[in-house]
Amino acid sequence: MKTIATINFKGGVGKTTVTWCLGDILSTFGKSNVLLFDLDAQMSLTQAIALDADGASSGKFDKWYDKSISNKRNIFSVLHRYLEDDLTNFHPDNGFVYRLKSNYHFVPSTEQLYWLELETPDPGKGKFFVKNLLGRIQNSASLPKYEYVLFDCPPSFTILSYSVLTCCDLILIPFNPDFFAAKGVGLLIAGLRHRIQPHPLPALGIFANRVRTYAGRPTQAAQAWINDVEEACKQASMQNNVDVSFMDTWIPDRASLRDAITNRITPAELEHDFKSLWSETKNML
Repeated sequence: MKTIATINFKGGVGKTTVTWCLGDILSTFGKSNVLLFDLDAQMSLTQAIALDADGASSGKFDKWYDKSISNKRNIFSVLHRYLEDDLTNFHPDNGFVYRLKSNYHFVPSTEQLYWLELETPDPGKGKFFVKNLLGRIQNSASLPKYEYVLFDCPPSFTILSYSVLTCCDLILIPFNPDFFAAKGVGLLIAGLRHRIQPHPLPALGIFANRVRTYAGRPTQAAQAWINDVEEACKQASMQNNVDVSFMDTWIPDRASLRDAITNRITPAELEHDFKSLWSETKNML
């Protein structure tokens, strides 16, 4: 089981859609068993999955989700259960994991995560939550053996994100090539190094997302900002003594990406880009 977290403390960079599409590529073309977590209290991924292609609410998911909330088998309730006791008697069957398709499964978010820091009885214990939860999932008789687990992390440093980042194999950081990207990515790398100590920082993969293009290549301005971020990554890597890989793959800005999750398919014109992204990602695992 390989674990990949997608994070950026700057909102709106497209990390949610990128994470979902990466999982779709892995499960569809790689034929891998994939589990996807939405850990963001904003619930962007969960809300998108709740919709059908026409924008209407999906009755199937809504019914399952309401049951998971009422039965306290959602990510917030399970975390509280772990903090107050442990997960010894917790069985992560289909009441906790939703099946998007046969080999692509999903653990949704809940708005209760907004109050996570206020309602957590023992924050220090929470750092081991994800590691313990994955152990329960991996040993479950009713769930497949997942080759990959993907985490869509919140745009802030919470107990859950800390728990993910201290045990994952790789952190992916998408950025939008703009005026603020270089400074933001550099600060994020330094912040991760500082916050995760004394745990070792996983390998970091940085790539450009929502890149404006002309004739199939980044515009002149976009390329200049990409170059700035690459240089900032080199500086941050040396200053913080961390393994940072600036990826060659970049994802172009396409309107079809906005509907990828509700349509349940990665846009055909971007299949090559996401396969290339996965190829680079796999080499870092």
